[in-house]
Amino acid sequence: MSLPPVKTRERLSEVRYEIRGELARRARELEAQGRKQIKLNIGNPGAFGFRAPEHLQRAIAQRIDQTDPYTHQQGLPVAREAIAAFHRQRGTPNASPERVFVGNGVSELIDLSLRALLNPGDEVLLPSPDYPLWSAATILNDGRPVYYRCRPENGFLPDPDEIESLVSPRTRAIVLINPNNPTGAAYPRELLEQIVAVAARHKLLLMSDEIYDSILYDGAQFTPVAPLAGDLPCLSFGGLSKVHRACGWRVGWAVLSGDPLACGDLHHAMDLLGALRLCANVPGQFAIEAALHGEDTIAPLCAPDGRLYEARRAVMDAVAASRHLELVAPAGALYAFPAVAGDAAVGFDDHRFALELLETEDVLVVPGSSFNVPYRNHFRVTLLPQPDDLREVFDRIERVLDRYAETAQARRSAVA
Repeated sequence: MSLPPVKTRERLSEVRYEIRGELARRARELEAQGRKQIKLNIGNPGAFGFRAPEHLQRAIAQRIDQTDPYTHQQGLPVAREAIAAFHRQRGTPNASPERVFVGNGVSELIDLSLRALLNPGDEVLLPSPDYPLWSAATILNDGRPVYYRCRPENGFLPDPDEIESLVSPRTRAIVLINPNNPTGAAYPRELLEQIVAVAARHKLLLMSDEIYDSILYDGAQFTPVAPLAGDLPCLSFGGLSKVHRACGWRVGWAVLSGDPLACGDLHHAMDLLGALRLCANVPGQFAIEAALHGEDTIAPLCAPDGRLYEARRAVMDAVAASRHLELVAPAGALYAFPAVAGDAAVGFDDHRFALELLETEDVLVVPGSSFNVPYRNHFRVTLLPQPDDLREVFDRIERVLDRYAETAQARRSAVA
């Protein structure tokens, strides 16, 4: 007797996460055949030889005998105090341990906070391009993503007037990703002030994904949103995964700031949802104080001669030398978001390109349309490999794009 298939949630059909999707599965199949892949799809420092700083490792090892029990659903008191103190130094209003939530990475806290916030049909204003988890979490919590454009010709910065034009009676929040994934844009203070003003006029929650806050290049500045928001409710997200190269520890946090009375119901809802999942990973929480108040280990990597800086330089030089690519130089984060232009862009489809690049050149990138943009001529690469490896990657990309350009030229000649 055959059994009917188990039905799954219908809204999953609306969710896209190509960073670990079909192309990544194909890469694993090719690896199983003995082919060596250069994978640029995930910002995973440990996969490229980076290690979490030793003083963070020691902080966990020294307290490992205290990590067996559950802790409070919002996190270890010592960890929450360290996060609150860090945010007080930034000027975050009402930053206290009681308003800090520690989670299994920022990803869990994004989902948890949207679940606490949204009723069916509520809208969330998201950047386009976005990190697709934000769209997925909005959809799976019965919300509706509404995208404001961050155009390449504007340095991937948003237009506050456009954001305001998208506000409707169902809008609940404005999401910011700063520094941005996938583009590397870092938002100027004046721009953030304008977006905060939009949120204030319409009484919207600000949700600021700041996981890359200290990964900056060539003098770029990071401005946290919470101090600008003042009494306006704001959730600021951070963690150990990127700045501290500890993705596998799954340690993230969200800080709820703004007027306590205005934030009270959201605080209680997040506390309830945190309690339902018991608590976050305990061992990694003992590294938070050392991470936020100890030695700065990321700045040297982002400075000239630092590995991330030189990897970024290798990508920028490769694009500058390319006959087919354009790039808005990333000011922060761990990615570049090149565009294909000229003859190679004729009929270009980013997913087809990514698959062909994988099949013929053993390089895995993420199609740009995976980040919820309407155009299909971009792709994302991570800056984590060694600079020489990135130079080799872009040589292979150029070979594929040369073929595209030659095909376009041949078709044009045939028509002529």
